[in-house]
Amino acid sequence: MTPFGARLRELRSNRGMTQSSLAERLNVSSAYLSALEHGRRGRPGPGLVMEICGHFDLIWDEAEELKRLAEHSKPKVTLNTGGLSPRATELVNLLDRGLSDLSDLDLDRLIAILKGLETNS
Repeated sequence: MTPFGARLRELRSNRGMTQSSLAERLNVSSAYLSALEHGRRGRPGPGLVMEICGHFDLIWDEAEELKRLAEHSKPKVTLNTGGLSPRATELVNLLDRGLSDLSDLDLDRLIAILKGLETNS
């Protein structure tokens, strides 16, 4: 599941909606909506994200958060380390092999480190 998919499911569930009823209102198929929620589809386009925000009457900061989650919800990522240091390539390969074994605490720590780099740039 992606961060966007988890939030979409939460919004839908909190309002007592089924996937099929939301899909109908958004003019997408139930299969597509299910794939979005489960992370089997790539991140949604900005137009669909805006439709979802409008449908759920999200206030500005909630809408911005949903847009951010969509940006960070690409379920299949390819990293090119060509031209980077050997340590960068090692890190990507270690993540590739060990990501599924990391605990939520480990993931939270890594995310905090990387977010710290974003804010310091």
